Amino acid sequence: MIPCATQPVPHGEVRRQRTFGFMLRDVSQRYVRRFEQHARALSLTLPQCRTLVILESNQGFSQSRLARLVNAEPMAMVRILDRMENDGLLERRADPADRRACRLHLTRKARPLLREIWRLAELTRDELFQGVAQRDRKLFMRVLEKLHENTETLQGMEAA
Repeated sequence: MIPCATQPVPHGEVRRQRTFGFMLRDVSQRYVRRFEQHARALSLTLPQCRTLVILESNQGFSQSRLARLVNAEPMAMVRILDRMENDGLLERRADPADRRACRLHLTRKARPLLREIWRLAELTRDELFQGVAQRDRKLFMRVLEKLHENTETLQGMEAA
């Protein structure tokens, strides 16, 4: 027999708990779409923005490692990198440890774009948080960070 709670849970709260995953995905997708709308002004796609942001703090990553982090298929990643190299945003350098591989490095031309990407990310975040008090934003971010940490732990347990 399952013990009953002394205080009934309001119907709206039950619905929110049941739809948590759907709501989280929906908000995430809408955030991404809004960011992509802003990024079009820079003639960049979301995978290109992710590539630039990841390489900003990880100069010298291999194409395969970058593809995993960007969540792109290897062939799609090659096309993304080809375009970005042609646009002068990154360069491929030979890997001294593996002559078959390349290491990716941003060029100076990418720096102003990165500043714009971060500005657009902040703009999009501010649009989403419109009407939300600063203390609630901070609390939300702490909870989101904890959820992220928990999912990483669970993912690690699955891999083991």
